[in-house]
Amino acid sequence: MSMRKKIVVAIALASGFSLAADRVAYANATLDIEPGARSAALGSTSIAVDGDYLGLLSNPHQLADVDYTWVNFSHTAYYEDTQYDFASVAIPLGTGQGLGVALSRFGANDIPYIREGEGIPRGTYYNTMAISDYVLAVSWGRRLLDRLAVGVSFNGIYRKLDQMGWGFRGDASVRYRVVDRFFLSGLLKGWTSSATSWESGEFEYSSPEFYLASSYSVPVNYLYGTLGLYWQSAGWFHREARDLDYDTDENAGGRLWEDPFDWLSGGRGGVEFNFDFGLSVRAGLSSFTTFKSVTAGAGILIANFLRVDYAFESHPVLSPVHRVSLSVSPYLFSHGKPSSGHLSPTEASKTLLAEEPDEPLPQEPAAADETPKEASAPAEQEGAPDVQENVVREEPAPAGGMFWEE
Repeated sequence: MSMRKKIVVAIALASGFSLAADRVAYANATLDIEPGARSAALGSTSIAVDGDYLGLLSNPHQLADVDYTWVNFSHTAYYEDTQYDFASVAIPLGTGQGLGVALSRFGANDIPYIREGEGIPRGTYYNTMAISDYVLAVSWGRRLLDRLAVGVSFNGIYRKLDQMGWGFRGDASVRYRVVDRFFLSGLLKGWTSSATSWESGEFEYSSPEFYLASSYSVPVNYLYGTLGLYWQSAGWFHREARDLDYDTDENAGGRLWEDPFDWLSGGRGGVEFNFDFGLSVRAGLSSFTTFKSVTAGAGILIANFLRVDYAFESHPVLSPVHRVSLSVSPYLFSHGKPSSGHLSPTEASKTLLAEEPDEPLPQEPAAADETPKEASAPAEQEGAPDVQENVVREEPAPAGGMFWEE
């Protein structure tokens, strides 16, 4: 077969494959679940939140700033005994570069079911089944410039439902420091497209989507801490179902160029205050379209190598969700407290002020006829009278009581 015929056959096969594929919304939606309690308490603004290494799936660029190895775990209990367990490790690869690996399971066990053709069993003698999604993700982040950091994440899914399935998605993110303490971030979700292949031969995919996020922090010395503000936009390219209240039927989800105000209402945001002694309090909204999506949480730095976070997430229809996460640094556990370069912004500013030397006071020039102090002392000469005999020594005053002089 000639090269031209091979190209024609390849194009024909690719065309037939694309026609057999079904374009759907939110393929591999398990990858969109927020695993970290810190980001979840901030309205799931994970693209803007740095230092939460449970959010590597949507924020790989934060690996450019990882200084120590961190091992992270999170557990979430949903309604009807559905659970989400997530584990990740962030490893520094030198200055301005890091690697992350994550493994998670989302699913439910002991689900009763009846096989086709069987009658309803008596009592509790039901057949049970389990459904689950297993995710393996590898992320990498690198600092390119002093203000710019990039990252990529490759995510694979093994699905065990009524049939087996496989999924894959590649993401890319970027962060730019506009000014001190103000950052802009972006995530191109599914730049490879998000694809799923099922055992039945069905193939589904979702087109890429882009999100914009920002963060700003400012030290509050009066309260001994730092205030952080976080925002994440809705998707740019596609219309979304942004209303969490299923009782209403509103035409929402417009794109930026169609309805800017509707697009802004589809965003999410959060606020965080980090005290210098290790306590953090957080609150947010996972959707600006309703106040029923409020989130809240707290975190505590128990030791320099151990951090625990908690998040509460409400929902207008479904049950509230409680999320707990744990982060441990083996390096800091074995090497003790980090250097001052890793202090909080408030502590770092105090350290710089303490280390700054005071300016010497200006001294007046000595008069021409004034004798220097070293020269004013009488030189010891042979036969010179003892000048100390005429010196009246002052006795120290008593500590208390009455005294007088004669």
